[in-house]
Amino acid sequence: MTRSMHSLALYGAVLGSLLWLGGCGKHESAPPAPASASTAPAAAASAPAGSATRPPAGAASAAAARAASVAPAIAPVTAPAPLSVAKLTLGSAVNADHQVIRASNSFATSDKILYASVATEGSSGGATLNAKWSYLEGQGQLVSSISQSIATDGPAITTFKVQNPDLWPEGRYKVEISLDGKPVAQQDFAIKKS
Repeated sequence: MTRSMHSLALYGAVLGSLLWLGGCGKHESAPPAPASASTAPAAAASAPAGSATRPPAGAASAAAARAASVAPAIAPVTAPAPLSVAKLTLGSAVNADHQVIRASNSFATSDKILYASVATEGSSGGATLNAKWSYLEGQGQLVSSISQSIATDGPAITTFKVQNPDLWPEGRYKVEISLDGKPVAQQDFAIKKS
């Protein structure tokens, strides 16, 4: 609302400047030289009505050009960038800002919780991030699939966690991140005996 009122005020100022400059650009014609009695009525009849108060040809466009050079440039309004994933970081602990403390792609079988911290940029009124955790040994078993809604007007961090109260099986794993159903990032990691 404030931006449109600001734009309206700016447009009003530019229009007022154009009208003022247009008025300043008017030039009265010099009074005609005295003519003989026989030619004066013919000259008056051939002149269009109100020609003495019209600006010379091109005066309006010259006034508009002067106003355009004086008027401040109006920056175009740009649409916010769409939401995108900037970075995926894995770790076994996060801080208060939900960021992984120490990034790693190798974990111990005794690590109870694993985190995937997803940094996003851009804005969205409502998007869905999903983290799909898979165990790649054998037939590639699904460990967990977690979705979170996100609404943001700038950079944000969304954290996903997967936990196992028992020991993790050793082997290769993968976490895949999708944004509104479209894959956008993935990272392989390993779990080994400590």
